[in-house]
Amino acid sequence: MRSITDFQGTPDDITETVAARLARSRYLYEGGHRFVVLIEEWVLRTRSGTAETMTGQLAHLLTVMPLPSVSLGIIPLEVPRTVWPLEAFYLYDDQCTVVETLTASINVRQPRELADYARAFTALAKLAVHGDAARARIRAAIDALE
Repeated sequence: MRSITDFQGTPDDITETVAARLARSRYLYEGGHRFVVLIEEWVLRTRSGTAETMTGQLAHLLTVMPLPSVSLGIIPLEVPRTVWPLEAFYLYDDQCTVVETLTASINVRQPRELADYARAFTALAKLAVHGDAARARIRAAIDALE
């Protein structure tokens, strides 16, 4: 999951990004969509913005976690790795995965490659904590900013 906290740019770029994300946020509340998101814990603690900005972003995670359309898992820092961290990728369905690199988004459509990403996601999901344990890690990241 990418958020404004891992966006680098000018204030105008950030404002445009926030506006676009707010427009897309309606999908969290409408249409019966389901979002299963995994975040590495270090992402919660990587500062790219002011403490206030980071606190707002982390608080937003706490706000959307209870939604029926959202399942958020945090991969703890200390968990023994069976899958190494990967570039950001988004599994939309069994037809398309989008991989984000530094310079491009790559649409993956080959069945074998789609299966590889699905296996990686499944393995990463097994490492993650959810619910109260995930909320505790987000709150700890917020507390570290104060």
